[in-house]
Amino acid sequence: MAYAPVHPRQSVLSQMFIYLSKVVWFFLQPTSLLIALVLLGAFALWLQWTRTAKRLVSVAAIGLVTAAFSPVGNWLFLPLEERFPRPALSAIAAPAGIIVLGGALNPLIGKSRGVVAVNEAAERFIAGAELLRKFPNAKFVFTGGGAAMLLPDTAEAEGVKSLLFPALGLPADHLILESKSRNTYENAVFTKALLAPKANERWILVTSAFHMPRAVGCFRKAGFTLIPWPVDYRTRGMEDLTLFFAQPSEGLKRVDKGMREWIGVLAYWLSGKTDSLFPGPK
Repeated sequence: MAYAPVHPRQSVLSQMFIYLSKVVWFFLQPTSLLIALVLLGAFALWLQWTRTAKRLVSVAAIGLVTAAFSPVGNWLFLPLEERFPRPALSAIAAPAGIIVLGGALNPLIGKSRGVVAVNEAAERFIAGAELLRKFPNAKFVFTGGGAAMLLPDTAEAEGVKSLLFPALGLPADHLILESKSRNTYENAVFTKALLAPKANERWILVTSAFHMPRAVGCFRKAGFTLIPWPVDYRTRGMEDLTLFFAQPSEGLKRVDKGMREWIGVLAYWLSGKTDSLFPGPK
């Protein structure tokens, strides 16, 4: 089992980008904006600005109903999920390694309970394990540190090492851990520093389908030749373009997550972290 080397202190600019992106997103996510409109409407009503209050509450109500029940969330997800079709496993030559991105564990609950606490992205690990059994000589790389601002010691990699890999019955001698990264860009940069990929090597990249374009852009820019392996699909395909949500919480969550990913795609391109605006197959 190998571990990522201790990386030098990240630049102040990098730290600011990470923390600022989290703070800004907290206020700009659609659900937060709708709540803000309701609060502003209540404040306007308290000030007896009746016309303004009606407008604010009406916009919030329309936005809430649209995000909660309409297919808008699927419209955001489908272009992301359809960007990289999964290749046939039989058509893949033996890769240099398999890179699995973090985001599928809840390290805080896992550490407190002493269990493997996975979330809805757990298919990343299942797919990674299947690929390792198909290519037993490939390196298996897990990249994921602590992304929480207030909980810096909750690195996913530790849970993979101590709990998940043994639970899946996988050989630890192939496991390479990168436990310092806090976002997708650092996943790519720190993994490159750890592996020093060669031009003739091909690496299978495993992450959620909606996250694959941004991840591919970062890893390509870092110098990896990739075989994208999308997992954790949230939509069935184009038939979900007209699918309404029966559970409003699911619709709101889909809109928030989809908008977050699109903003991430744009922000990463504008800041030079990806190789193109909307990375696609080559």
